Amino acid sequence: MTTLALKIILTCLIGMMVGILANSLISYFLKKLQSENQYFCKACKAEPKWYDKISAVSFLLLKGRCRSCGAKANKRFPFVELMNGILYVIVIMANGLSVESLLYCLMTSAFLVISTVDENTLEIPLPCNVFVGGIGILMCVLDFSSILNRVLGFAIIGFILYLLYALSKGAAIGGGDVKLMAVVGLILGWQKVILAFLLGCIIGSVCHMTRMKVSKAERVLAMGPYLCIGSFLCALWGDQMIAWYLGLMGL
Repeated sequence: MTTLALKIILTCLIGMMVGILANSLISYFLKKLQSENQYFCKACKAEPKWYDKISAVSFLLLKGRCRSCGAKANKRFPFVELMNGILYVIVIMANGLSVESLLYCLMTSAFLVISTVDENTLEIPLPCNVFVGGIGILMCVLDFSSILNRVLGFAIIGFILYLLYALSKGAAIGGGDVKLMAVVGLILGWQKVILAFLLGCIIGSVCHMTRMKVSKAERVLAMGPYLCIGSFLCALWGDQMIAWYLGLMGL
């Protein structure tokens, strides 16, 4: 087995293990906001055995069935774990092994929790935004030379989106979305966070219009998942996208 393949497998496994914690947090916030429990098996509500804790693996081995009663298992658990593992691999492959990559991985897990909860409840839990803000503060400390850029990212996008929120009385954007992009500004800086917001709006508009046409989804849009996608893309490739655009404009 090559070193690259081993790195990919180990990174994915670590991501899946962290995905177990992400699933627990999602269940906690969904229970808190919806007043209902989220179980691995909706039929018998059985807790998975210790050897089934990595849901993505047990889901595959059991062919999507509950070990206890044979009913269809909740697909959210293996999806979150597998997605977390895959996204960790993407972060490491794109950014290399570094402290910054570790913080990006933690940011990615927070984005998964935020996206899942917001999609189901139209609310972004405040502790998740605080956690992302903590990552931003750590990045300011670790890269003190860029602190002005990061603080401007927090202030500019926060001010613009708060105005949008206030003027529309929450119809155009939610308060949780405003807080999310403000703390993401600490991570990305002012240029990339503006690009992240624009990308999130574009991706959200295209995806939601498609969902409305194909699956008759409601008009109400959870922006959190799309803002997270835009922020993830800009964290890894924002500089390249900005350089490409400036080159295209001859600047």
